Amino acid sequence: MSQFALNLIVIGASFALYIGIAIWARAGSTAEFYAANRGVGPVMNGMATAADWMSAASFISMAGLIAFTGYDNSTYLMGWTGGYVLLALLLAPYLRKFGKFTVPQFIGDRFYSQTARIIGVICLLIISITYVIGQMTGVGVTFSRYLEVSSSTGLWIGAALVFCYAVLGGMKGITYAQVAQYIVLIIAYTIPAAFIAMQLTGHVLPQTGLFGTHDASGAKFLAKLDQVVTDLGFRSYTGHHNSTLDMVLFTLALMIGTAGLPHVIIRFFTVPKVADARKSAGWALVFIALLYTVAPAVGSMSRFNLTTTMWPGAETGDTFSMPAVSVDAINNDPDLTWMRNWQATGLLAWEDKNGDGLIQYYNEAGAADAPVAAIIEEQGLVGNELTTVNNDIMVLANPEIANLPGWVIAIVAAGGLAAALSTAAGLLLAISSAVSHDLIKGAINPAISEKNELLAARISMAVSILVATILGLNPPGFAAQTVALAFGLAASSIFPVLMMGIFSKRINAPGAIWGMIAGMVSTILYIFAYKGWFFVAGTNMLPDTADAWLFGISPASFGTVGALINFAVAYAVSSATAEPPAEVQELVESIRVPRGAGAAHSH
Repeated sequence: MSQFALNLIVIGASFALYIGIAIWARAGSTAEFYAANRGVGPVMNGMATAADWMSAASFISMAGLIAFTGYDNSTYLMGWTGGYVLLALLLAPYLRKFGKFTVPQFIGDRFYSQTARIIGVICLLIISITYVIGQMTGVGVTFSRYLEVSSSTGLWIGAALVFCYAVLGGMKGITYAQVAQYIVLIIAYTIPAAFIAMQLTGHVLPQTGLFGTHDASGAKFLAKLDQVVTDLGFRSYTGHHNSTLDMVLFTLALMIGTAGLPHVIIRFFTVPKVADARKSAGWALVFIALLYTVAPAVGSMSRFNLTTTMWPGAETGDTFSMPAVSVDAINNDPDLTWMRNWQATGLLAWEDKNGDGLIQYYNEAGAADAPVAAIIEEQGLVGNELTTVNNDIMVLANPEIANLPGWVIAIVAAGGLAAALSTAAGLLLAISSAVSHDLIKGAINPAISEKNELLAARISMAVSILVATILGLNPPGFAAQTVALAFGLAASSIFPVLMMGIFSKRINAPGAIWGMIAGMVSTILYIFAYKGWFFVAGTNMLPDTADAWLFGISPASFGTVGALINFAVAYAVSSATAEPPAEVQELVESIRVPRGAGAAHSH
């Protein structure tokens, strides 16, 4: 059976499963559409939350970012995991005890202001739409390779699938589909990682293989990887090379951005009791850890496999005899079929610049100080000839580079799609509930019937899918890069107002409103100044380089600064204006009092 046919069968079977679940779990009321009728148990909710949380950025892009940067990009692991702990301890139980459907509804009620609720909706829409672009990017990458269609065609197929199970099932259908998607994605991530760890280190567990011995050379695996990449002029894999300040701020932006993500927060509205919110958070951390502890091994081993493919002598220690692979081999060698496959997607490219029939791979910027410098001079090389390696291909291409069985490759394809689609569905639900419940029912037409509100929710989700797909056709960066910007926006707007709403009785409506505006606007302006307005090339006012960044703070790290601005403005405005009404202060007190460990009541 051909690889294409195998991919089609496995991906098609997973799609049939998701659609079947949606039809079985179709939402018949707004309570089912928004919060699965608050009937999801902690273990199942933990698994669904893990799938909702582990997006295309986690499955496809994170290990790719680690692969090409190494230690410095461990910030993604630390920030995302640490942020989930923050969410579980500081926000989830209290928001569940409040007993509402959406984040803007909490903001509106806690700050006794329709304006605050609408601003919350605007912030949620900006965050979620930015985030969902990253998911659609991942869908396009996966489809373009494994179903041999264009990236844009892949996007439309993915959009149609999400439409089927998200619009039909709402939170109820999405929850059960996400449980299935978690099982698919975790199997798809760990099986190839175990195969490759066995090949390179003899360890069946990738986590231990990362710190084990490289079989072919007898050296410690990470030491061997460091040697291979530095010999070619790249920075050491295990070294710290970036600004420590920016690294700390970026990690914090991911942490507090995670805790402010509306589509993750609403998962905790689906459990029966406050105690279940805490339990489901614990289970979600267990399920997330199964993938996140494997990701560093996947990143490092995929970088090693790519490098030794381009420089075959490096693996056994045959130094510098030929740091290249021949064009003839690329075109004909069955072991290099993966290069031809990925070239067709446009995400991998090479060029024989000096016409010697070889594709040389090295880092031009660092080559002068590397052993490869002598060969560059001797052979008259004119530059690195592996011209494009998109970060997002590393996890998906890794099984092919390692020549794993075809069924493993097909499972990885299904896993990448499961990761992207599960998060996209959660995001789209957050968007549609904000529009139908907070904007239409909360502000425009409070007297709307439940039937019409449910219809409005489905229509708004369909429109959201269309908008997300169109924006996903021209994303601003890799899946994880786009997602990182969404985290910065969540960090600067939603997280501070939730924290102050739960833990401070003094913050009032004007403080919350101006805090959200100041945090969000400052972060958007900073991102757009360096990334370009609406990410259109050439529209950035300042060069997007470390030298040009303010105090060396990258656009993706600015969310931490935006959060501090939000807190500062909220406290300053609240101090200068009247205290919140007594009943609101009592509400804040009641949210935090432990006596709500039983069933939460609705206000």
